[in-house]
Amino acid sequence: MKKLFVFAPAILLVVFLLNSFVLTEREPKKKPVKKEVKSSVVSNVIFRSDDGGQTWTDISAGLPEGTQRTGLPANGLLANEGGLYIRTGNGIYHNGSNAATSNWTKENFPGNQRNITLGNNGILAYDLWGKFLKKANGTNNWSPMYTDFQKQAVRIDSTMDWMYKNYKMKEVRTAFETAKGTVLIGSSNSLFRSANAGKTWQQLHVGNGRMQLVESDGVLLTTSKDGIFRSADDGQNWERVVTEGGLGVAVERIDGGFAAILNNPINETNSLHISMDNGKTWSNTGKDLQASWVDLMMTKMGIIKYAPAIISVKQTGKYLVCGCTNGIFRSTDMGKTWEKLSLPAVENMGFNLTASGDVIYVMPNKGC
Repeated sequence: MKKLFVFAPAILLVVFLLNSFVLTEREPKKKPVKKEVKSSVVSNVIFRSDDGGQTWTDISAGLPEGTQRTGLPANGLLANEGGLYIRTGNGIYHNGSNAATSNWTKENFPGNQRNITLGNNGILAYDLWGKFLKKANGTNNWSPMYTDFQKQAVRIDSTMDWMYKNYKMKEVRTAFETAKGTVLIGSSNSLFRSANAGKTWQQLHVGNGRMQLVESDGVLLTTSKDGIFRSADDGQNWERVVTEGGLGVAVERIDGGFAAILNNPINETNSLHISMDNGKTWSNTGKDLQASWVDLMMTKMGIIKYAPAIISVKQTGKYLVCGCTNGIFRSTDMGKTWEKLSLPAVENMGFNLTASGDVIYVMPNKGC
């Protein structure tokens, strides 16, 4: 009885401390959820600049509340002379080219396709299942496109990847239309090409992974897990033109040529490359933006969470602009020297860019 009398208060003390700890752990988890539900004004999702990044305007208000948490999908937006188009929620949102404020108009979208890209005469929407819709310029109707793609692609290529094993389908990662009207569709392990508006398809054994295609003066470039590939015959034949041993992260058109970002798996950094002869030869530039060995060491030791990395590049007017994990940088001499731009304080995992003419849009990367 004496022992029981001694240990009883101790047990009560432990129970009290455990309850206090549980309550302390539970309280902060409720606060952000409650705050997010109540918030109705979206902010810090997308910023616009008309002066090369000197000043920025938050044009997020008017977008669906879900974008506050997830950010904007990389393949779900595009910019041209008509403004910015975003595929999110149950619609397509448009901010006009002359709208420097949150002036969004919404068009209800008839399907579930999340990716959009510009075609020669309108906007093409697609999903990873290979379902395509297209809206021609000057119309309000979305029409099915390339309806025979999956049937032909599976017959041509029966590679036993995850998508084929489970669904007997090819995973669609990229869709692109060249200036001559040729259609290129990037799958998980190859590229499919149609020169007759999707009636028949051929498989091209080039590239791999999430290919990003661009075109300038009849020359096509694409990213790949093996670097950057080039085609000068409307996508019929391809050659690798630049690599650092890893994947091609991004490729973009610039005045007089192309810019590309590549990953080097040995030193674990991304590098920026410029070509001014239609993608034939390349020069490594923007070394000031790359992670140093000190950055990489501090990352491995856990002192810093992310080492500086180049993740996107665009040209806007006279500036070359790079989105990095540690900010936005611009150059007036094609990457030889850089200055860091000021942005409103916002939580992010880097910055993605898109641009049209002198207008640039910046999207904080929210991560997965």
